Amino acid sequence: MVILTIILLVGRRLFLRNQKVQRRLRLSAIFTNITHELLTPLSVISASVDKLRDTEPQYSHEYDLMQFNIQRMVRLLQQILETSKSDAGQLRLLVAQGDVMKYIRQTAECLEPLIAKKDMKFSINCQPESMMGWIDTDKLDKIIYNLLSNAAKYGKEGGTVSISAITNDKYDEVEIKVSDDGDGISAKQMKHLFKRFHDGDYRQHQTNGTGLGLSLTQDLVYLNRGTITCHSEEGKGTEFIVRLPIKKEAFAPDQIDEKHKIDFNIPKNTIVDINTIVPDVNADPEDPIEDGYKLLVVEDNLELLMLMQQLLKTTYHVYIARNGAEAIKVIHEKELDLIISDVMMPEMDGIELTKAVKADPNYNHLPIILLTAKTQEEDEKEALQSGADEYLRKPFRLGDLKLRIDNIIENRKRMQTEFSQFSAEEEIKHIAKAPSPDEAFVNQVLANIHKHIDDESYDRDALAADMGTSASTLYNKLRSITGMNVSAFIRDVRMKEARRLGMENPNLRVSDLAYSVGFHDPRYFATCFKKQFGIQPKEFLESLLNSKQKGPGR
Repeated sequence: MVILTIILLVGRRLFLRNQKVQRRLRLSAIFTNITHELLTPLSVISASVDKLRDTEPQYSHEYDLMQFNIQRMVRLLQQILETSKSDAGQLRLLVAQGDVMKYIRQTAECLEPLIAKKDMKFSINCQPESMMGWIDTDKLDKIIYNLLSNAAKYGKEGGTVSISAITNDKYDEVEIKVSDDGDGISAKQMKHLFKRFHDGDYRQHQTNGTGLGLSLTQDLVYLNRGTITCHSEEGKGTEFIVRLPIKKEAFAPDQIDEKHKIDFNIPKNTIVDINTIVPDVNADPEDPIEDGYKLLVVEDNLELLMLMQQLLKTTYHVYIARNGAEAIKVIHEKELDLIISDVMMPEMDGIELTKAVKADPNYNHLPIILLTAKTQEEDEKEALQSGADEYLRKPFRLGDLKLRIDNIIENRKRMQTEFSQFSAEEEIKHIAKAPSPDEAFVNQVLANIHKHIDDESYDRDALAADMGTSASTLYNKLRSITGMNVSAFIRDVRMKEARRLGMENPNLRVSDLAYSVGFHDPRYFATCFKKQFGIQPKEFLESLLNSKQKGPGR
């Protein structure tokens, strides 16, 4: 009876394991089929981009962005395909003869732009410089790409990444080392380093990953009859060491391609050259638009950042930053009208950036549009509670983004028009009402000007001192809200007050009216008055007296 029970339990376990394997194989087949189906339209899109490049070459920047993202998608799909083959035991090795060191150097050089995106120093060292051997270039390409892209992903900005390749005394093996000086890997993470779908520290580093790269790399190394090890120390960096045999005798006859040697003239598809699209994040806009609104776009995905800059710069001045910390620097250096920011970014995310801007009285007038891939209502609520003016989910249409930008700009223009059309009485009433933050700021400005309305020396610097801010901050904020610079705004308030005083007492002399609103030169006052109201102050006062003498109804 006991033996029968054991047999039944073992049989059940074998059945369940077989079912699990069958499900995994079915899923693997589905992934493989889907991947093949997706690679075909991507090839068509890539060919179409090349055709457009020939017919309309002036859009080379946009074509670079398209091809860059096509290559990224192709590589991700190929990685899924290779993983499915590995699960099904279908990975095949085919080695050919060639200059191993030359191939490693050329492959690594193709990834240099990827590392340059993070301002990292990159070194390649091959000893000897040239050495013949037998390698599967497709598999070695994927090994080098995964290790170097990992180093770029987890290395620190401005740090170093290096790859070295050396041979042993017998010249039958190559040792490849890839190292970075990033945060390193914890002992807990190290235990699961090569486990499939292990997501590492993607969340901590605010980056993206599939959890396939290192697992597939290990499979490819083992397929090459090699070894892979990792040494890492938290806070000091990480080093991967791959040892691969390169002698013909190390491989089975069906793994050797005798007919074809490695062709170094075939262009690499490891990564397209993105040097042309790596930006100077603090550069002034090219071809500035006259009187254009100034936007700051904050996005850590370089391709999306550059695409948004290209699409928006036809209508607005566009500055760019790759995280919240860079954005703060730009905000302090540039005169801005609006900020568009991604939510998930390294160093300082979009929520933190929004809170920092809205908490700073010098910049809290700047409207902020947050972009995010998050879809939960709680996320939108958190964004709006942080002070964001608008919230847009990814993927979004450019038209939707421009609509939100234009709505904010139109609201700001409407506010500027209202302030410009206020009479002196309306300005005083406006000071008394419960205001929004922008209105509260303008109300404070108005109150200070009215308090010193007859002081001819009360200028931009004096007003800034009373507001407790710098002259440049006062200028930026007042211009953003009212459309006027500080001197023009003070003059506007003086003119409206002069008109109000004249209506109250038409018997005033022009000189007295000028002195009462802070003008020491009555002739200059008369010029400003006519420019604003289209009539000389003397004629204005006389018309008021005539109307008063005629009386109502006459």
